[in-house]
Amino acid sequence: MTVTDISAFADKTGVDTERLEIVSITSLAQHGHWRTAAMRSHAAPRLLWITRGQGRITLSGQTRGFGANNLIYIPPGTLHGYDVGVHTFGQQITLPLSLAGDWSAQPIHLRLRDVVQQKEFMSLLDNLERENASTDPGSDRAAVHHAGMISVFVERQTRLLSETTLPDSSAARLVRRYTKLIATEFHSEQGVTEYARKLNVTPTHLTRCCQQTCGRSALKLLNDRILFEARKQLSETSRPICEIASSLGFRSAAYFTRRFQAETGLTPSAFRAQSTVHPQHSASRH
Repeated sequence: MTVTDISAFADKTGVDTERLEIVSITSLAQHGHWRTAAMRSHAAPRLLWITRGQGRITLSGQTRGFGANNLIYIPPGTLHGYDVGVHTFGQQITLPLSLAGDWSAQPIHLRLRDVVQQKEFMSLLDNLERENASTDPGSDRAAVHHAGMISVFVERQTRLLSETTLPDSSAARLVRRYTKLIATEFHSEQGVTEYARKLNVTPTHLTRCCQQTCGRSALKLLNDRILFEARKQLSETSRPICEIASSLGFRSAAYFTRRFQAETGLTPSAFRAQSTVHPQHSASRH
């Protein structure tokens, strides 16, 4: 999915792809484990900075561990989800889509073990946070420029450090292609069989590769993406349930309700009733 494609999709869904936002991972997780762990893809790039603790992240259908002082770049349209422990702290930075061209087209995972590297990045992030929270004239431009400096830092560290990108086995390449299809077509009525046909493989082979790279079946990855969107719309919008069901490719609201309840233990109405408001973000004015 190209940046142009993502931008067009975002325009249709009303997503602000030029917002620069910083939110703590703790606050995200406190408003529901699904907000971090469920498979999702976003129109704008994300950057995760883990300051303490550890967890696991699935990027483009490949799962790996992360720990303190890890920096993870997630390109726009990349299917991902991450599990964090109760003692894991860090930040999620949403970058403007217009800056995506300054970053790699593939996910990046940096393990900053050197104290000098860690301090350099923290200084860059502090500058970004300060300008993003400021109301001074030109602070919006300054924040964008600081985000650009972070992209330069990541590019330089990527060249210095090894094992910054995901493995590139044949199974990994197939699953990566599958997750790209899910990211753009999850709202259709297609099942694993239809996706496998598009990829010129059998459903069995596709599932075997998914299990190999991330420990999940092809169906689980697909269902997880659909359920994330369902939860998001139920908790953050007032759209009628029948409209949400239709937008996600379900032929009837009744079938959507049965599927949703089977996966979450709650009906869509009950989930909406117990959901909290969208979590407050630490800095979000751009």
